[in-house]
Amino acid sequence: MTALPPLAPGWRTTLPPSLPPDHKHWLLRPGALTAGLRQLGTVTLRVLDEYPQGIPPDEAHAMALTPNSPVWVREILMSIDGIDSVTARSLTPLNASHGVWQGIRRLRTRPLADMLYHDRTIQRSVFACRKLASPVPFHRSALAIQSPDDPGPLWARRSVFWRYRQPLLVAECFLPAFWKIVEQHRQSSTR
Repeated sequence: MTALPPLAPGWRTTLPPSLPPDHKHWLLRPGALTAGLRQLGTVTLRVLDEYPQGIPPDEAHAMALTPNSPVWVREILMSIDGIDSVTARSLTPLNASHGVWQGIRRLRTRPLADMLYHDRTIQRSVFACRKLASPVPFHRSALAIQSPDDPGPLWARRSVFWRYRQPLLVAECFLPAFWKIVEQHRQSSTR
């Protein structure tokens, strides 16, 4: 299976030229996101929910699955120094959550990176990015977490990890508070 980008309407592999450099850096940053976040402060991870569901068309298209196929979903929230910063949604076919990707069911509060970056059989697609909006399934989850005191666009990225022909889609949304942390970190490191 070739690791094609997880495209669907609205998802793009290129970013708007007008997007600030910090946004471009984080939306396309390779490697484990958690490792990058730890450079900004103390990262804590909270599992928001884990459940089976029929996969929505947007995510089905990205994973080359039939809409409404059963998948296992894990939604988490990562905070930096106590500030809610990034929410993530990971999903894999339900049968893969008992097989190739069974580790997703045992992570608890460990980051997904713990099972992704130490296995040479895993292949990752390029990122697809977008400003989240309805009806993207991830939009509703991210909107519920976003602080009403801190409105702003919800920029997200996603990629698909493939292992033995089984997909695991990982979508990450950077909350508006995250960009403030990045700005403060950049300013303090230039002093």
